[in-house]
Amino acid sequence: MSDDAAREASVLEAVVRATTTDPQPILLSGGAVVSRNPLMGDWEQADVLLGGSRVVGVGPGLLPAAGDDGMLVVDVSGCLVLPARPDFTAAPGRGEGTLTSGVAADLAVVRIADRAALPAGPVVNRPSLLDIVVVGGRVTVWDGQSVAGTEGTQPPVVADAEHGYAGMWIDDTGFLHQELLPDGRYDETRGGRPHAYQGRYWITGDHIEYLDDLGFWAYGEFRDGVLHHGGYRLTRS
Repeated sequence: MSDDAAREASVLEAVVRATTTDPQPILLSGGAVVSRNPLMGDWEQADVLLGGSRVVGVGPGLLPAAGDDGMLVVDVSGCLVLPARPDFTAAPGRGEGTLTSGVAADLAVVRIADRAALPAGPVVNRPSLLDIVVVGGRVTVWDGQSVAGTEGTQPPVVADAEHGYAGMWIDDTGFLHQELLPDGRYDETRGGRPHAYQGRYWITGDHIEYLDDLGFWAYGEFRDGVLHHGGYRLTRS
C-alpha cells in the first residue's frame, strides 16, 4: 500500500469511528460550499461541521475551534461540498436538501479536478469525482468507493461478449458507416471520411456503450433490427 493510500485508510478509519463507536464532531474544512439556503448563500472556501446525524455548523471560521471542541478535521480543499439530495429545479430554502444548521447530515463532497496521477486519454472505470458521501451522519462513500457495510453498492456491469451484433451498420442516408468489430472495437466512416471515430464498445442486452479514443462516451440501442445511435437509424449491411 502506498503512503497516500495508507493515509486515506487511516483517515477513513478515524471517520468511521467518529460516526459509529466513538462519536466525535467532524469538520469538513476548506471546500467550496453550496448551501442552497438563500439566507446563508455560498462560499468559495468554508467549513461544514457534522455532529452525529445533523449538520451543526456551516461557514468560514469554524476551524480555529477544532481543538477546543474535539473535532476530527477532514481537509476537503479543492472540492465542492453540497447537499446530497438537492432539488436544483426548486427555489432554494432552509430545510432538507440544503446545508443548513439542524438539517440531516446528508451531503456530498465532489472533487473539482482529476487526480494528477490519472492517465491521459480514454479511461475505463475512471475514478469518481464524487469523493465523499455522508447519509444521516454516516459515511457511505470515501475516496470515490463505497464503504464496507453501507447500502447502495452496485455490482459491476458485465458486457455480453456473445452479442451477435458484429458487422457493418449503415444509416438510412448512407452518410454513417459504423463497423462493430468482433474484438470489441468500432470504426466509423462519416461522409466518406474513414476512421472519423474509433474506440471500444460494450453491449449489454439491447444497449451499446461506446468509449471513443478521443475520450467521450456515447450510447445506442438495438430495436427490431435497427441500431439507434445519436439520431441515426442504422441497419446491418
